[in-house]
Amino acid sequence: MSTAGMPQTTVRYLIDGKKSSFTVRAFSTGLLSAFAHSPTIAILDFEGEIFVNSDAIAESSLRMVIHPASLIVTDDISEKDREEINRRTHDEVLESDSFPEIVFECSRVSASKSGEGQYWVTLNGELSLHGITHIQPISARVSFSGDVLRATGDFSLRQSDYEIRPVTAAGGTIKLKDELKLSFAISARRQA
Repeated sequence: MSTAGMPQTTVRYLIDGKKSSFTVRAFSTGLLSAFAHSPTIAILDFEGEIFVNSDAIAESSLRMVIHPASLIVTDDISEKDREEINRRTHDEVLESDSFPEIVFECSRVSASKSGEGQYWVTLNGELSLHGITHIQPISARVSFSGDVLRATGDFSLRQSDYEIRPVTAAGGTIKLKDELKLSFAISARRQA
C-alpha cells in the first residue's frame, strides 16, 4: 500500500504477530455431536498494516495477510487427534498448498468514539479465502495508547461461502457446522 498522496494526519501501523492473537472456533453437529470435539484453532502466522487518519477515522484502511499453513489445533487432545485434525485442516479444508494466503483488505470504515483514544469500528472489507472473495464486515473495539494500536473483536463466517466443505467423521454422524467464529486481539506499532 502506497502512502503517496495520503494526508499528513495518516499514520502507518504494523501488526505485531507476536503480541497479537487470532483464533478460529468450529462447532460439531450431527447425530453424535455430543461426543465430538469442537476444535479451537490458533492462527500463528499473520501480518498486516493499518493506515489511520487521525482526523477522519472513517478514511483509515487495513490490509492483513494470514498464512493458513500456520493454523494449529490448540485444544487439550491426544497428539494423534491433533495431527489428524491439523492434516485435514491443511489438506482437505483450506488446501493450504493451493491457497497459501488469506487476505482481508478494507478501506471502508465506520467509527464512533467511545472514550479518549477509543473507538467502536466496523470494517467493511473484502476477505479472499480459498480462491473466493466476499465482503466481510468485522466489528472491533480499537484503542490508541502512545505508539500502540490495539483492536479486539470477533466475527463469524460460513465455510460454504468460500466453497469449503466442513469436515465430517464417523461416516457423517459427526461433522463441523458451516459457521465458524473468529476472535482476535491485535496489537500494532506506529511506524516512523
